[in-house]
Amino acid sequence: MLIVMHIKEFWDQLSPDTQQWLIENPGTMIVPRTVTAIINGETGENEGVDAHGGTHLTDEDRHFIHEQARARAGSAPADEPKFFDSVGPAD
Repeated sequence: MLIVMHIKEFWDQLSPDTQQWLIENPGTMIVPRTVTAIINGETGENEGVDAHGGTHLTDEDRHFIHEQARARAGSAPADEPKFFDSVGPAD
């Protein structure tokens, strides 16, 4: 039996650190048991755990996490301004 989590439903209950982990690992299909335990502790849920203590993310979950990553990337300030020359070097 495949146990899945619906991360979109719980996103606002997750800590910024947990959200960041998911964003940094957007292709994850199975959330490791240590992260699953953190998510379950933050949300109060315990149903989405497989025999190994992990959680499967649905395609919808992974799509949602990708959207969150794109949103953060668009709103995050750059570390340093980037400048580009519009004129090539003189020969």
